[in-house]
Amino acid sequence: MSSSQHPVALELERRVGGATRLLATVMALPLLDGIFPALVLTGALSTTTGILEVGLLIFGGSATVAVILAEMDGSPREQAASVLLVGSVIVVVAVAEAALAPTIAGLLDLVVFKRFAALVILSIAAHTASSRLGEWLPRPAVIIGLGLVASLDPAGATVVLQTDLALMARAAAASGVGVLFALGIALTSPWLRNAVDIDRFRFGSAVALGVLPLGFFGLIPGDAPVALAVLGITTLLSVDPQRARERDQYYEPDTVDMTAAFSDGGASQGVSHDDPDSEPHTTVEYDGEDRAPWL
Repeated sequence: MSSSQHPVALELERRVGGATRLLATVMALPLLDGIFPALVLTGALSTTTGILEVGLLIFGGSATVAVILAEMDGSPREQAASVLLVGSVIVVVAVAEAALAPTIAGLLDLVVFKRFAALVILSIAAHTASSRLGEWLPRPAVIIGLGLVASLDPAGATVVLQTDLALMARAAAASGVGVLFALGIALTSPWLRNAVDIDRFRFGSAVALGVLPLGFFGLIPGDAPVALAVLGITTLLSVDPQRARERDQYYEPDTVDMTAAFSDGGASQGVSHDDPDSEPHTTVEYDGEDRAPWL
């Protein structure tokens, strides 16, 4: 990624390629890994605060920001069209998963499962903050799978197909918040590219994610918007309003893959620093000594 070394987005970029497909993968990951169904089962969407937190931190978040600002090109209208295309699928799948949640809830001990849901969010926060730390942690899908096994309650299991229209509406609202967040980033991308420190926003978002499951353990009131407050402070610290006044008239991701450049010295990207035939660094005469121009 040219403008940000976001661990999650970088890993997905290597696998799927293409800005729109990468955005779709990033936003659909909570649905594919079972993170969103886990939050639905634990009652994370029972309040307006919870809906906003899930939408902004789970479907939105720093990976979505990094993909839109550092990978997507084209005009804001073209980017918005891509976001809406991806978002329409995200909302439909989120509603479908919420429709199955009451049926799955009848098979589980939700008190036990809620603890695993908290652990998976902490794992995502760690993956977001540091790719090296994420290498030592199991994937979220693995934690969700272990949680399903540990919380399975055969004695009290009741398999009855049922739907909760109110829950489905809240799921649509949460995923819709994430889509609107991504849409806002896309429409203002020419200004935000100049103004947002993506890596600082990434780290702050990881902290906000880490705060989110504290309510599951009863450490903070469940309806207290602590995670939203952390996200708000992160946004203030990551955005330079002065630079946001300057519109980026033309943007195209760098042709040099910074990840490859860091790992092999740039050789795979045609960047060479050790070629004996290359010209030496420019020096200037200063008081009879050769010095690099920045000294």
